[in-house]
Amino acid sequence: MIEEIDLQHCGVPHAICCFADVEEGWLVDPGPEVSHQTLLQGLPENFVARTILLTHIHFDHAGATGRLLERWPDAEVWVHERGAKHLIDPSRLVASASRIYGDDFDRLWGEVVPLPEQNVRVLTGGESLDGWQVRYTPGHASHHVAYLHDATGTAFTGDVAGVRVDAGPIFPPTPPPDIDLDLWQESIDVVQAWSPSALALTHFGRHEDVDAHLQTLREELTRWGETARTTDEAGYATAVRAFVEAKVADPVTRGAYEQANPPSTLYAGMNRHWQKKAEREADGRGVTAS
Repeated sequence: MIEEIDLQHCGVPHAICCFADVEEGWLVDPGPEVSHQTLLQGLPENFVARTILLTHIHFDHAGATGRLLERWPDAEVWVHERGAKHLIDPSRLVASASRIYGDDFDRLWGEVVPLPEQNVRVLTGGESLDGWQVRYTPGHASHHVAYLHDATGTAFTGDVAGVRVDAGPIFPPTPPPDIDLDLWQESIDVVQAWSPSALALTHFGRHEDVDAHLQTLREELTRWGETARTTDEAGYATAVRAFVEAKVADPVTRGAYEQANPPSTLYAGMNRHWQKKAEREADGRGVTAS
């Protein structure tokens, strides 16, 4: 039975979800190190993790992994090849994030403990392993994969299927540096091709209206991509907050959206996408036939 464990990140409910199966001994996206005790409290005392599946290496999804291996040293960690080295040696990842978060880093994420290399199973996408299908799903991150659980038909999508708290709106999380809206649309195709019974979102929970959800996400990716082209960082954050406030009446759910998908972090990823796309197009125009 798949369980949803609310990690109560920084005391905020429904911001980050870890999925677990007690009998099979797996976890998907165990969240940040700062919340690992909440995760342990949500599991049976005798639970032993055999496999920890990471959709990608952002701290809100993978930051607790090294700490959990201290408790379960035989657990195998699944992660895409582009992210594996940064979990084995997280020094560059932490240094980069520390420049962004400053004094808030420890409060938000805690300590990022390195993973022993022997615990890491490196994925490329396309694998069929132990009752799971793995697909490479970039767009949100270059090291993102999604997993289909064969037994239940549930797709564990990390961030590539967006953020959706309870019955609230579907929204694309777009922090820098890897946002690529074109690849993201292709990754939605990949998830949809599975015809999953449900989408399991790290932010937040299980949703069964798969086709409607993914179609809405496609539209929101396009709409917010265009919004980013016509505004600046402050204007984008204001627009995001206004969108959520118009769609969500409950202040607790609004707080979950703010925590799971901080509006101040979103413009930079979109802006970088458009800059990189313009550079590629400029390079293309500069090529002449010989």
